[in-house]
Amino acid sequence: MARKKTPIPPAPPVADLGAPGSTHPVAEGRLDAAPEHEAGRIRAVFSRLRDAEPAPKTELVYRDPFTLLVAVVLSAQATDVSVNKATGPLFAVADTPQAILALGEDRLRDFVKTIGLYNAKAKNVMALCALLVERHGGAVPRERAALETLPGVGRKTANVVLNTIWGDPVIAVDTHVFRVSNRLAIAPGATPLAVELGLERAIPAEFMRDAHHWMILHGRYTCLARKPLCPTCPVSDLCPWPEKRP
Repeated sequence: MARKKTPIPPAPPVADLGAPGSTHPVAEGRLDAAPEHEAGRIRAVFSRLRDAEPAPKTELVYRDPFTLLVAVVLSAQATDVSVNKATGPLFAVADTPQAILALGEDRLRDFVKTIGLYNAKAKNVMALCALLVERHGGAVPRERAALETLPGVGRKTANVVLNTIWGDPVIAVDTHVFRVSNRLAIAPGATPLAVELGLERAIPAEFMRDAHHWMILHGRYTCLARKPLCPTCPVSDLCPWPEKRP
């Protein structure tokens, strides 16, 4: 009588480095253990991203710290393109905290109603403008702690303003930066804050000023969430993501 074969259990799925909600973005042992090797690989990643885009910048259209702040608040869970379509007409008639307060919430809502979550965002922008006038003389504060007290402004938004306006070497971790950091194993982490702090440790100083812009652009146009363009990726050979596409 033939012995019954023991079924072979299926192999566990390979972790998606950067998948939304991933609790273990990088499989243990995936990377080279030598710190000097990893430092060289990360330097090479950013060197190539810099070669591809020597002067990266935000795709949000703004005029000054205030209009950038408003644009970033409006951009939560929305595309930069949709925000620019709304803020162009808005900033043409109201581009200061005082002017937006004079506009009123109903009229502001009309300008931003094509953007997702526009009701909540309009309320936040109005409250933000009121606090800027009341506490800061209408100016955007220079410190992260002060920025984060404003309605609709969290750590990511504060970092965007600090980096874009004043050149602070900080990282704003949005969905693209989170995905790229995990897939490229630059600073693996399960939360945006963990990734941010890891990136600050891992990225060489010479790249810090523009690092999050390079990562956003790379995630937006090459390292896409669903169908990454691995064959045309300038850092594909430096990427340990197991699901790379040939």
